[in-house]
Amino acid sequence: MPRHPLALVLLAILLAAPAFAAGTKPAALVRPRVEHHLRHVEDLAQHFDAVMSQPCLHFASLEAWKAYFDGEVERVVLLVAHLEQAWIEAKETGDDEVRRTAKAPRKRLDDARALLDKLQQCASDNGTSFSQMGVWRRIEREVPKRQAEIALPHQAAQPQ
Repeated sequence: MPRHPLALVLLAILLAAPAFAAGTKPAALVRPRVEHHLRHVEDLAQHFDAVMSQPCLHFASLEAWKAYFDGEVERVVLLVAHLEQAWIEAKETGDDEVRRTAKAPRKRLDDARALLDKLQQCASDNGTSFSQMGVWRRIEREVPKRQAEIALPHQAAQPQ
């Protein structure tokens, strides 16, 4: 038997406090924030669907190809940032439905991988190539910065 059971209970409560604090916002406050990001994910996914369904574009110069390619990679960065931000927002509530809603579109990451496969083919058609691993590292580096740019501001608590 521990000598100070009350001290152990208090210590356990203090250690668990961050876990209790997470997920305490009402779903009604969190859901619109999650939905905002998921709307952007859906818009970007529709763009990628269109790219995937069309033949590769051909460009007059490598510079024109590079500008197009960089724009597509930027869209992937934005997609991943919105997916991540939706999940960060969803974790602020304990509501399982909001959390499931935020996680469901993560399958779009597979679409982004397929897009890079197609862009690899298109790069070849335009007389160039790229390293998919290098592109994914670039995406991973740029996502946190983009998340900071797209994060919705939190409403300041109003004095009562």
